[in-house]
Amino acid sequence: MRYLTVKDLTFYYDKEPVLEGVSYHIDAGEFVTLTGENGAAKSTLLKASLGLLRASQGSVERASVNRDGQPLRIAYLPQTVASFNSGFPSTVEEFVASGRYPRKSWWKRLTEHDQEHIQVSLEAVGLWEQRKNFIGALSGGQKQRLALARMFASDPDFFILDEPTTGMDAVSKDDFYELMHHSAHKHGKAVLMVTHDPEEVADYADRNIHLLRKQDSPWRCFQLHQGEEAGA
Repeated sequence: MRYLTVKDLTFYYDKEPVLEGVSYHIDAGEFVTLTGENGAAKSTLLKASLGLLRASQGSVERASVNRDGQPLRIAYLPQTVASFNSGFPSTVEEFVASGRYPRKSWWKRLTEHDQEHIQVSLEAVGLWEQRKNFIGALSGGQKQRLALARMFASDPDFFILDEPTTGMDAVSKDDFYELMHHSAHKHGKAVLMVTHDPEEVADYADRNIHLLRKQDSPWRCFQLHQGEEAGA
């Protein structure tokens, strides 16, 4: 099932083209990486695909329901996760637990199933042992992993991730890529992830989308290439 279809998307900043004629798609059950050189407007493409930025031209279609006919849930992790100061009044476990409430009414208590999701999410990013610690005491890399854990706990259908492994060591990265592969192939999730190192995740991802600048234009205009197909 197709969760996202982008056709001939063009985006301008102050009348200058940043993305031009971009087309791509993401289906349920696949793990897709998005690459490009620094400044290749990868984050801008994600935001335009989500509707956070309005495209100048082209179309973006997002599915309204998932494979089970339920409302499609999209989780977006931006490149820079909001910082938490030392006095942030929440423990690691409480913060991740808050990711379960959008699936419930705020006044209902979390069930044993919810608690299992919370534990699995924290274990997946290596923070279960720190669950009683306050967020402000975590390092920058741990806060990044905490944001991922909260996202996992919300159990979305479609993950859109902008360089999510920043601050992770090699083992944590491999574990994360394996988790995303498992989520896509075993649970039918869709994953679109920006990365600077496609070779690092090549054993886990199904395909890669690469942003390239056009040969006859400044380094602000891009075409998108997917495998051997040009999207512009």
